[in-house]
Amino acid sequence: MRRLLLAAVIALWVSSAFTQQQAVMSTPWTEAAVKVQVPFPEYPRPQMERADWLNLNGKWDYIGGKDAPDATTARQPPSFNGATEKITVPYPPEAYLSRIERKQEINMWYRKVVTIPASWKGKHVLLHIGAADYETVIFVNGKKAGTHIGGYDAFSFDITPLLQPGNNTLIIGVQDKNDGRSVSGKNGPRGDYTFTSGIWQTVWLEPVAEHYIADIRLTPDVANEKLHVQVVSNAAGLSVAAVVSGDKIATIDASGTINQSFDIAIPNPVLWSPDYPFLYDLKLQLKDKKGAVVDEISSYFGMRSIALGEVKGVKRALLNGKFLLQLGLLDQGYWPDGIYTAPTDDALKFDIEEAKKAGFNLIRKHMKTEPQRWYYWCDKLGVMVWQDMPSIWYQFEDTALVRSRFRQEWKEIINEHYNAPSIVTWVPFNENWGAFDVKEITDWTKAYDPSRLVNGNSGFNNNPSYQKAYGDPGNGDYVDTHIYVGPYGASVPDGKRAASLGEFGGVGLFVRGHLYPVFNNAYAYEPTLNDLTNRYVLLLNQVEQLVKYKGLSIAIYTQTTDVEHEINGILTYDRQVEKMDFNRVREINSAVINSSRALNE
Repeated sequence: MRRLLLAAVIALWVSSAFTQQQAVMSTPWTEAAVKVQVPFPEYPRPQMERADWLNLNGKWDYIGGKDAPDATTARQPPSFNGATEKITVPYPPEAYLSRIERKQEINMWYRKVVTIPASWKGKHVLLHIGAADYETVIFVNGKKAGTHIGGYDAFSFDITPLLQPGNNTLIIGVQDKNDGRSVSGKNGPRGDYTFTSGIWQTVWLEPVAEHYIADIRLTPDVANEKLHVQVVSNAAGLSVAAVVSGDKIATIDASGTINQSFDIAIPNPVLWSPDYPFLYDLKLQLKDKKGAVVDEISSYFGMRSIALGEVKGVKRALLNGKFLLQLGLLDQGYWPDGIYTAPTDDALKFDIEEAKKAGFNLIRKHMKTEPQRWYYWCDKLGVMVWQDMPSIWYQFEDTALVRSRFRQEWKEIINEHYNAPSIVTWVPFNENWGAFDVKEITDWTKAYDPSRLVNGNSGFNNNPSYQKAYGDPGNGDYVDTHIYVGPYGASVPDGKRAASLGEFGGVGLFVRGHLYPVFNNAYAYEPTLNDLTNRYVLLLNQVEQLVKYKGLSIAIYTQTTDVEHEINGILTYDRQVEKMDFNRVREINSAVINSSRALNE
């Protein structure tokens, strides 16, 4: 009895301590994220949406810290008896919003008791995890359901055989050594910011039939007015019915066979672009041999092309057959309250809206991926995306393991986000960080997804001090340099590749009351908002000179927001202050983008 009473007192004290925590820095969404019972209530996968699902975000029992059992060797889950902490999923345990806020967990264990809805009887039940960093093991009612390696891609398991009537206990174990030998990007031992670990995207259940749509692959073919479709299933020989619809367009019906590519004719396609981000709605039905519908998903797609071409003898990146300067922001996707996880879906959307508001048409998602809803907002709002691969750090250690895992995880990331029309360029390496076999991996990426452009080693002119630079691979679609502050000194086209300024700018502004409590720095500084705006206008006038007379096709300014010690964002880290006059920024951005359009004439 004394032991039970002591455990109850400890649990009460722990709970009280959590509720008294204060965020080091709050965003406009922090309070709402703390109060909501189920964070991220939105369906997490907009391009494969089903009507019925169960969101498992919210409070889970949690075991972490230095004494937590090894998640990679466990043959059975740990006991959660006695006092346990509570964590709010999907925020990483290092984040304030998780209600744990303990730095760099290594082994993490999550437990939740769920009741499967009665209406799911006779269905198969899939457990989905948007992302968990880094090695994950799943137990259902004490039995192992599966494992997954990789911190940046979604995965799922059919847990039907392990379910029982009534309550079911889900236990998820995650190990993240953060030793630089796994794909981690900035979220690693040589990264610049707070490490995060464990589950950091939505966890959810979904009922499906015995045979169901497991994946889809949508490839727009603007030149031939077609959409190439492949519907992947665990069945064979079943048929697929497709219905395309959209605002002010005639409905289009098509059919095909499961696991085989088929085409949907899209006559006079409405082209997706940042100026007009038109999306077609797509419904896909899986039918059995009698014609009965056994599965149905809602999706969408955009018709657009991205390719290299010549404009007046200069190699350029072309969107829908025309040169359009890709003028973007480097975007790292960090938050003071959620670190790796945005506090809400509205927060995810906000950063994209601010980029659009300031007149940018591109976001480079830097060394990180995001939940699929982030790409949905880019698709819907009209922002092109460069998608980086998060780096490894020690590519010369345990090479047989770390390099093969890098390749596999890069493939999984491409697969997961392949259907997003906003993504126009893949970036396997950045500034030689963890670089290996760059030429080969660049060629592989081009061959694996010939519908997009590839920048093999963005900023090949820079490298980490502890490694020798791999340098320019000489292939791919871009010759890309990073120039701080720049922009002069940027690369020029080489006859085979377009010229890209993959990073420039980085000019800082101190905004008192909105600084993260660390030593703050930037590549250069201006004293006031007006001075920083003037500096940006000057930089963009110089970018325009490079576009018109030196063949530049892409310019990416650092960065969307301040991040911890870095104060070179166009927004403060808490997203409370616009650090430039956005009206003037939008004015100069529009002028320079329009001058690039004139080069097509």
